[in-house]
Amino acid sequence: MSVAGVKGVRSVSPLTDLIPLTFLALSVISLAANAATPRHEIAFTSFAPLDTDLFIADADGSNAKPFLAHPDLDSNASFSRDGRWVVFTSRRGGSADIYRAHPDGSKLESLVDHPAYDDQAALSPDGRNLAFVSSRGGQADIWVLNLKSRKTTNLTNHPAGDFRPQWSPDGKWITFSSDRDSTFPRDTGGFAIRQPLEIYVMRADGKEARRVTSDARVNGSPAWSPDGKRLAVYATSLTEYYKINGARRERGTTQIELIELASGAREIVTAGNGEKWSPRWLDATRIGYVSRPPDGGLEFTSGSSGARGDFRAPSWSADGERVVFHREVNAAWPPNREWPSLDPQFALRRVGVFPAYSPRGDRFVQNDGVTGILSRGILIAKADGAGSKMLYTEETRNAVAPEWSRSGDRIAFGLGRFFPMIQSAPLADIAIVNSDGSGFELLTDGKANLGFPAWSPDARSIVIRRSAPGQNALEIVDVATKEHRELIGGKAHFNFPAWSPDGSRISFTSDIDGDYEIYSIRPDGSDRVRLTNAPWNDAHSRWSPDGEWLVFTTGRGYYKDEAALHIGNPQAYGEIAVMRADGSDVRVLTDDQFEDGTPTWIR
Repeated sequence: MSVAGVKGVRSVSPLTDLIPLTFLALSVISLAANAATPRHEIAFTSFAPLDTDLFIADADGSNAKPFLAHPDLDSNASFSRDGRWVVFTSRRGGSADIYRAHPDGSKLESLVDHPAYDDQAALSPDGRNLAFVSSRGGQADIWVLNLKSRKTTNLTNHPAGDFRPQWSPDGKWITFSSDRDSTFPRDTGGFAIRQPLEIYVMRADGKEARRVTSDARVNGSPAWSPDGKRLAVYATSLTEYYKINGARRERGTTQIELIELASGAREIVTAGNGEKWSPRWLDATRIGYVSRPPDGGLEFTSGSSGARGDFRAPSWSADGERVVFHREVNAAWPPNREWPSLDPQFALRRVGVFPAYSPRGDRFVQNDGVTGILSRGILIAKADGAGSKMLYTEETRNAVAPEWSRSGDRIAFGLGRFFPMIQSAPLADIAIVNSDGSGFELLTDGKANLGFPAWSPDARSIVIRRSAPGQNALEIVDVATKEHRELIGGKAHFNFPAWSPDGSRISFTSDIDGDYEIYSIRPDGSDRVRLTNAPWNDAHSRWSPDGEWLVFTTGRGYYKDEAALHIGNPQAYGEIAVMRADGSDVRVLTDDQFEDGTPTWIR
């Protein structure tokens, strides 16, 4: 379920973004070594893989051997031109940083170590400079590191996103993909923002940047031909992109295309249905690329196929004899593990979708699937994840977004079909069960699309979301009498309500003002206050136990990679943030290329 977005082309300057958010978070992290025990702990879900490892194999993908395996995310590796080094991204130090090692795994060395997101690195042909993507400037920019002086330079410094840099064979130019000229269309659900990409080239010092494609499609992962005259890219239409990255997770079709830099002429060099990604030249006439699992693997424009399986971001050595790639090696769901936070006051724990903790914090519930639409049941477990078992499940309806009562004895959740763009007749109810799974009860009559319940502190009332064409609302339901009263309603969307611990306010997400923001309101419907005000979607707010903070998901970090490359990550952006109850003192806690969302407080 998508949880954050962006409205239109970002008009806020990078400096304005940086000072209140990224700069503050990164300043605080420098004090982490001397910080006391975190005051709060937050649980959330992430669409990031659970564990990806690097492998080096023969050119056709056979005889793959693990390369520096680690129980965290390693990815996006490539060989140096002379074959002596493998450069790659790893979260083994906490944040996404860049390392290198010899192909035999020796001489592991950190090249880029920064609390921000650093990824997608490529060594220059002479091995003296490293181009990479970093969010340290407030958005995904192309940076260059001089390996001798260790000086870093931002080459693009643009408020949109720049991705996947690659050096020309003579080292004088860098090509990359970017969404800087995108119109940022919303998807059919009207919430998430899609990512049309164009291809650019610039000099190695960042000057003379120019766009080489102009077709409002998705063009990504550019790679130079050995003679430096052409680029190979994957390309697809927005229609196919919506299939691939939409909530349905459909299979789509992309093609590998060549772009003549002098004339702009394009040539399609693959054919047929299916997804084709990450092209790389093996020699002057042959390109390797990957087709998507479950029946995909390595492919070559010569017409031959390589090994089958999960090959992500393959990159071949200059002599064409070896390939390095990453793949997921652990898919056991749901996770339960500590996660790095950019602010030492707020510890993070990655769990499943829509977690909710008991008042004592000793147990929690969550959806059983990786997204709301794939969840059929509610899991209950000890706080450390042990003893997980099904609390409630149905075969024909989704059980979504469980919420534990403040009294600790009951759990409310939505039950039905919530996704009108996917499921016909979107009708859903609010259900309640006891914390041992007994006492199932429906609070509603099955005549509307209701969901996302939140208990009042006295457990006598529940605030819910009602969704209907032109009749959206938040409603308060009396648990004993089942009577409804409207809290706020209209043509705008109202979602993700949450009751403050003292019962005086209810926070919620709405596009009342045209963009999804977080508001709060009194339970009698008076004194509506807008808490966020940014050109991105903000959603999924939850109050801290002391009522001083709200945790929420924000799109203000925006895209940090080509979204289409990330399987099972339909939105591909969204960070966890906190703010004071009045909307001040916003602090972003995560920084990665995956969607992070559905946060709640453990303590």
